[in-house]
Amino acid sequence: MTLHTIDTGLFKLDGGAMFGVVPKSLWQKLNPADENNMCTWAMRCLLVEDGNRLVLIDNGIGDKQDEKFRGHFYLHGDNSLEKSLQKLGFTASDITDVFLTHLHFDHCGGSVTRTLDGKLQLAFPNATYWSNAAHWQWAVQPNAREKASFLKENILPIQESGHLQFIDNQSVVPSVLPQFKDIIFADGHTEKMMVPLMEYKGRTVAFMADLLPSTGHVPLPYVMAYDMRPLVTLSEKEAVLRRAADENWVLMLEHDPRVECCTVQQTEKGVRLAETFRLAEL
Repeated sequence: MTLHTIDTGLFKLDGGAMFGVVPKSLWQKLNPADENNMCTWAMRCLLVEDGNRLVLIDNGIGDKQDEKFRGHFYLHGDNSLEKSLQKLGFTASDITDVFLTHLHFDHCGGSVTRTLDGKLQLAFPNATYWSNAAHWQWAVQPNAREKASFLKENILPIQESGHLQFIDNQSVVPSVLPQFKDIIFADGHTEKMMVPLMEYKGRTVAFMADLLPSTGHVPLPYVMAYDMRPLVTLSEKEAVLRRAADENWVLMLEHDPRVECCTVQQTEKGVRLAETFRLAEL
């Protein structure tokens, strides 16, 4: 099995929203804001190559939204999902599985494309798309606070295509996605977000999604204001980071603009950042 980093581009989000109750005087040292208080973030995905399976974990924001929408998030950078796949010698048609950690637009927007005549179609026509029933229901009947993150054009075409499958507990993982050793279900950021764990080169690699967006979010109080249940996030993050430190996990970071992977360690102040590196350096 080989793991590949897939860079889909950069975007901007409000720094205060990304760091919650942490004062700007502290978080701006981690990710400096522009004149509009916006910080740059990555949309980094992971491709798992294993025999005849190509499993893509998340897929960025996509390219079908209009200029007004894109302008809100200042999409920039030279990378795209298509370019990243091409560099590895793959196309969208080669993807066998699309695993969606959750259905916020910056994680699943690349699932669906728009044709020249305006029709929506699957970006990965030969793939099975994996979610879970609880989160799917949460997304298609969203609460008012989270509604703007769940875009119907990113979600409903997947179900209508017949390519959607659900993973509702860890026990089914070995039979449907043997590339994963386990999945952690987390409820703080959104209902039943999935954090997949993989065994790779003798290490456990965890694709952290929005449980740990960046190295700047390692300290426990650094919780996004976007999270639906921030105290639950704090508890979930504490448990995962403690385990990651004890077992020397590799944490792959979806949104850190500079750091692909990191490890953490126990200190007198709690779990803190240890090493940072690129996935290819493993």
